[in-house]
Amino acid sequence: MMLPQVGSEAAARLVNFVNASPTPFHAVLSAATRLEKAGFRKIREKEDWETELKAGGKYYFTRNQSALLAFTLPQKWKPGAGLSIVATHIDSPNLRVRPVSKKTKLGYLQVGVETYGGGIWHSWFDRDLSLAGRIVLAGKSGYTSKLVKIDRPLLRIPTLAIHLDRAVNEGFKFNRESEFVPIVGLVEAELNKSENDKESDKKPDASSIQDKHHPALLALLAEELSVAQEEIHDFELHLYDVQPATFAGLNNEFIFGPRLDNQFSSFAAVDALANLVSAQSFPTLEGNVNCIALFNHEEIGSVSSSGAESSLIPSLLHRLSPTPSTLAQSIAHSFLLSSDVSHAIHPNYSSKHEENHAPRMNGGVVIKTNASQRYASDSIGSFIVKKLIERKGGKVQEFEVRNDMACGSTVGPMLSKIGIRTVDVGCAILSMHSIREQAGTEDVQHAIDLFSSFFEGFAALDRELIVD
Repeated sequence: MMLPQVGSEAAARLVNFVNASPTPFHAVLSAATRLEKAGFRKIREKEDWETELKAGGKYYFTRNQSALLAFTLPQKWKPGAGLSIVATHIDSPNLRVRPVSKKTKLGYLQVGVETYGGGIWHSWFDRDLSLAGRIVLAGKSGYTSKLVKIDRPLLRIPTLAIHLDRAVNEGFKFNRESEFVPIVGLVEAELNKSENDKESDKKPDASSIQDKHHPALLALLAEELSVAQEEIHDFELHLYDVQPATFAGLNNEFIFGPRLDNQFSSFAAVDALANLVSAQSFPTLEGNVNCIALFNHEEIGSVSSSGAESSLIPSLLHRLSPTPSTLAQSIAHSFLLSSDVSHAIHPNYSSKHEENHAPRMNGGVVIKTNASQRYASDSIGSFIVKKLIERKGGKVQEFEVRNDMACGSTVGPMLSKIGIRTVDVGCAILSMHSIREQAGTEDVQHAIDLFSSFFEGFAALDRELIVD
């Protein structure tokens, strides 16, 4: 793979991160692996942190394998210190295997799926799909959860031939329940199995899923994990496109790939924090606690134990500043960058943007503003972000939606309810929510530079800011 000339190393690391992370579970694992290599130590929410945390330390914890928070403590850290937080999300619209997925129709083995988030679902037709996720296993030493990623095509949702739907090019419409069911095999493959391989007539235990999914699918999962089929007691499996993310364009100026919304921002946050602690200047003597938060379930409203509306950030604030007085001080000194991707101007649909707010790929970080607070940015926060970008010689773009169009949102407004000053930022991409999205290679470094500048310089900049 030939690398682009500008921002090549950062962009290549993003591509590797995306290709290793077909699900939020895998993204959390990829992030944790990167942080541990940088010297971060895993702690657990169930532990007593008073004996665990030391000034100058670097730590991370996960919740339900699907959200991650990491933070560094300055040498002179004490309760009441502010937090400099980069908050992102790691989930993306996709298809998920139903708890009872076994379907058979007209000689085909099919897998029942449920749509997750607001995907551009027609982009999932005629793609080479596979499965990844986590599986609950029963072993000799108890129950455990293991991740799985099958690296070859298994499933496909074929379109109807144009001869049978002559109007398809005038408007492709389909029923998401009855006409959006992937094919995984042929019935003959099941019929030709030996008697020993066929389903047992024995009544299954309540925790068994052996009768809820095709035996061949369960056998494949068991083989992938090197376990007996009967050891599989539950799973959460996501469909994903096996075509990897890659560089593209005449000069490799683009990244084509899945899940750029929002693994792009999540990777940049992890990379910036890992790079910070690898620098000779770490640990800093004083200033804010630097923190990244990778949330799940943003695409469906963030309402879950691992979403942005959960207790994750409030719990961290309380544990670092346990008294009402120090907690209030900490919130007042804190600042949060809510980072999600933004809408790049589309050359074929330029009228969809307000004429003065048309971000471009590789044009630098976008500050997202909305008067109705669908984004949490305000003038003071935006000024701070611009000064931080200026420190690294970067470029700033602005985005506001047209008055005659609805505005999207992200984790920023809900996290601002805590009382933390918040600005929504991101880098511009095309094909948002498609199975394949498009970003700019240079923008990867632009995002990392902003987050690095934030971690390095926000506390000092904030001391210079006078707001009555």
